[in-house]
Amino acid sequence: MMPMLNYVKTVLSKVSFDARLFEKELRKAIKMLIADEVTDLRRWCYARFGDQHEAILNRCFVVA
Repeated sequence: MMPMLNYVKTVLSKVSFDARLFEKELRKAIKMLIADEVTDLRRWCYARFGDQHEAILNRCFVVA
């Protein structure tokens, strides 16, 4: 599978309680992953955190 992507999902799940930390980790993840993984991450993030962090997701994925 994609171990880096799975790792990123785990980290984001664990820091999702803190918006600032969530955004910081998400930005790091986007820089670190390859394009296909970022697409998967975007889909997963909106499904999992769309209600909670929609503004952050919109900000981060606009450039990705």
